[in-house]
Amino acid sequence: MPLLDVDSVCRDFVVRGFFGRRTGFLRAVDSVTFNVEAGEVLGIVGETGSGKSTLAKVIAGIVKPTFGAVSLSGEIVSSKRMTPRRNGRAKLQYVYQDPGAALDPRWTIRRSLHEPLIIHTKLTKEERETKILAIVAALDLPSGLLDRYPNEISGGQQRRVGLARVVLLSPSVVIFDEPTAGLDPLVQASVLELLTDLRQRFKLTYLMISHDMNLISLTCDRVAVMHRGKIVEIAPSRELMLKPVHPYTKSLIMSSPRIGGVRLTDEPDLRSPMSRASGTSTCD
Repeated sequence: MPLLDVDSVCRDFVVRGFFGRRTGFLRAVDSVTFNVEAGEVLGIVGETGSGKSTLAKVIAGIVKPTFGAVSLSGEIVSSKRMTPRRNGRAKLQYVYQDPGAALDPRWTIRRSLHEPLIIHTKLTKEERETKILAIVAALDLPSGLLDRYPNEISGGQQRRVGLARVVLLSPSVVIFDEPTAGLDPLVQASVLELLTDLRQRFKLTYLMISHDMNLISLTCDRVAVMHRGKIVEIAPSRELMLKPVHPYTKSLIMSSPRIGGVRLTDEPDLRSPMSRASGTSTCD
C-alpha cells in the first residue's frame, strides 16, 4: 500500500462578476491521481498557473477538494465532505517558500517551537523542551537562540527554525512549495543539503513543488509534470529527462537553463544525494 494516495482530485473556484454574481467555475486541479511510496521524493513541476500549488494545498488539507480524496496510510485525510482531522494535519505538513516567515515576531523562538507541540500532542512541558532541544541540535542551531526573537536571528536561521516547527511533529509527508525560490545558487545548495539530511535522519517522504525542471529532476526520484490542472506525464526523473513523451514536458526541458551549452540535468554525476538515499464544474 502506498503511503500517500491522491485519487481523482478536482478543485474548482467560483468565478464571480458584477455584484458578486456567480458566472462560472475555474478548474484549477482536474482529476489528478497518483501515489507516493514511503521514503520517496516526488517532484511536481509546471509553469505558474498550472495548478501545482493548489494541488499541494488540497493534499495538505489547507483547501478542500471539489471532488476526490487524499489518503494517508489508507486513511482518508482530505475530501469534500470531511473536516481534516488534527492528527492527519500533523502527519501531512506544508512548508511555504519561506518557512521562517511563519514565525510570530512577538514570540521568542522557544515559544514558537512549543506551539505546534501544545496543539498536536499531549507532551508535558519538560518533554516538549527535550524534544525541541534535540531538533534544534539536529538542525545545527545553537540552543541560546531559543530565547531570541525572529528579528534577532539571520534569515538562514529563521528558515531552519521554520523547518524545525515541521519536523517536531514527526510528519509522514512534507510538502515543499518552491523551497529554493529567490535564493542564490550557493544558498540553494545548502538548503537542499539540509533537506536531504532531514529526510535521511527522520525518515521523511517529500513532495517538492517547483517550476524549475533542473531542480526537480536533480532532487527527486520521480517527476510529475502538471499542465492546466492535469498531470500530463509522470516518470522516474532520469527517464523523463532523457525520453519525455508529452509535448509540454519537452518544452519545459528545452527551456531549462544551460551552462556552457550543457544542461545541468545532462550529467548524471551532478545528481543530488537526495535522490539517492472556464464553464461549469463537472466534478460532481
